[in-house]
Amino acid sequence: MNNNKTQQTSPILLFVYNRPIHTRKVLTALEKADLSNQSDLFIFSDGAKDSNSIHLVNQVRAIICEPWHFKSITIIERKSNLGLAANIIDGVSSIIKKYGRVIVLEDDLEISKYGLRYFNDALTTYQFEDKVMEISGYMYPIKNPSELDESFFFRVANSWGWATWSRAWNHFDTDINKLTENFSKEDIQRFTIDHTENFWRQVQQFKAGQINSWAIRWYLSIFNKNGLVLYPRESMIQNIGTDGSGTHSDEDSIYTVELADKPITSFPKEIEENKVAYEAIRYFYKKRKGSLVNRAIRYAKKIWKKRNR
Repeated sequence: MNNNKTQQTSPILLFVYNRPIHTRKVLTALEKADLSNQSDLFIFSDGAKDSNSIHLVNQVRAIICEPWHFKSITIIERKSNLGLAANIIDGVSSIIKKYGRVIVLEDDLEISKYGLRYFNDALTTYQFEDKVMEISGYMYPIKNPSELDESFFFRVANSWGWATWSRAWNHFDTDINKLTENFSKEDIQRFTIDHTENFWRQVQQFKAGQINSWAIRWYLSIFNKNGLVLYPRESMIQNIGTDGSGTHSDEDSIYTVELADKPITSFPKEIEENKVAYEAIRYFYKKRKGSLVNRAIRYAKKIWKKRNR
């Protein structure tokens, strides 16, 4: 791991749309992160979807044009609304082709002071390990995190702050039918972590045209290559968008974490899934929504809030 004050840094890609308050919080945290002043920042601002979004998009574009302190800032303003999936796929593909590796954030992902250092160190450590296909910045609020290694491998690709290399992104396939054509029942069980998370439901929703997720296709692409994702024990990312303001997120506090307050000092040498971490995350998936009564109460509150906005 490279702990020098000056080191090679990966470009940061930030995708924004129509949430000015979130965007400012994300940029403020990112600017304070170690290595930010050595990092090139590319901001992709999606165009307004309708007349109601124009004012908010313009507010966001005013914020990103403020004098933030990075090595350089390049702003790409989309002339029309691409949508989150197309914006990310195009943005990542264009920048990674030139730089070979990228760090990817969205406008609701607040980063730890040590997040950029973690991403860059991990990208350097595993740059020639084909089986390692993503670096995740987010880590679930599991029980007893002290039982886990400082960082570890898990199979699931996470979209809440992540990084990758061109060698891995080259395997990204947008065709979900092709990605799932050879799936067996056993594959579905492994893909859904023993049916504890709704990843297969997301696949079905995508096929039915109910969602347009780039992330589920990225996970499928990694899964089909038997790839692994590096996770930190202490989360480097806090999702501040689980307030119902995001494209695919409802109001929820289940995923709230404490941001890491110290850097990662070691990475696993063996490139294999961590069994202890697997069980801990599987347990979180299984128990995160609580009892049927708690789920019913939470659902009722969500419906009430949507009706009264």
